[in-house]
Amino acid sequence: MTRSSFLKAAFAAALVTLTAAFAPMAAQAEEKKKFRIAWSIYVGWMPYGYMQDSGIMKKWADKYGIEVEIVKINDYIESINQYAAGGFDGVTATNMDTLSIPSGGGVDTTALIIGDFSNGNDALLIKGEGDIASLKGKKVNLVELSVSHYLLARGLAKAGMSEKDLTVVNTSDADMAAAFASDDVVAAVTWNPIVAEIAKMPGVTKILDSSDIPGEIIDLLVVNTKTLKDNPKFAKAVVGAWYETMALMASDTPEGKAARTEMAKASGTDLAGFEAQLKTTAMFYKPADAVAFAKEPKLVETMDFVRKFLFEKGILGTGAKSVDDVGIAFPGGETLGDTKNIMLRFDPSYMAMAAEGKL
Repeated sequence: MTRSSFLKAAFAAALVTLTAAFAPMAAQAEEKKKFRIAWSIYVGWMPYGYMQDSGIMKKWADKYGIEVEIVKINDYIESINQYAAGGFDGVTATNMDTLSIPSGGGVDTTALIIGDFSNGNDALLIKGEGDIASLKGKKVNLVELSVSHYLLARGLAKAGMSEKDLTVVNTSDADMAAAFASDDVVAAVTWNPIVAEIAKMPGVTKILDSSDIPGEIIDLLVVNTKTLKDNPKFAKAVVGAWYETMALMASDTPEGKAARTEMAKASGTDLAGFEAQLKTTAMFYKPADAVAFAKEPKLVETMDFVRKFLFEKGILGTGAKSVDDVGIAFPGGETLGDTKNIMLRFDPSYMAMAAEGKL
């Protein structure tokens, strides 16, 4: 269960045909009463489905006199495409995919909730013993242009290597475990629960995982910036519902266990399997922790890594001629890229309201 971007063709098709046709509709936001959020299955995003099904979202929406519908989309990339096309007011997405698809496609987008970061869910595994340097001249199987690809790039950079030192083999996540079991594959980068499946095979060594780049693969709820500006009640309702759900999810109570059990069932596993995935997911259960994360200088450094990776791979939006084409804004006024073209904003103000009990 993860959030990954796939092929350049998918990005190009989505960005050119969808955002070009519908971005004006998304930009012409105004005060309204009904809102829609898209989400897809991933351990850190299961609370959104629970918010909808349990009535917590409705309770908070009623408080502010609005309606919020949270809709599950089975295809992760499709959910982002639909958001970018104006079909939804918000969507669950990683920092990398937000920058490449909606923001890179010209949809001004704000990270409203920082929910978690991968802290071991994504990993590089090899057969036998070794380290990053031992991959030189070998093939590494992964979903190309995904967060797995990003993890490999970061690991190589830390080891003083680059992708030129090995060969990347694009492999579907659905085929990854079977491929690794064959004699042809010696290394793979993938995510949970596939990581756990491969790790059980004899003679497998994990030489890198997302805990080695903490805070870089970030799972967000992002919303259209114009919609957010025109409709603060929408943000307050969603953030309020999220942190009520976080408090319940984190509680060692029968109600908390029941909530986690429902999330596990909805994600296709049992409570033990869900809680195992939570152990490698750094959830921000408390809003103050998410606010602090948003204000750390490391977030700027991380997004600099991400934008450079996307530009190198040709997926920093449509026709980007420079890594600076798409601007990113952070708390405190710091920016990356073109300040006249800010398309991704990290705004912790509503999470701060939650932390201060002002929602």
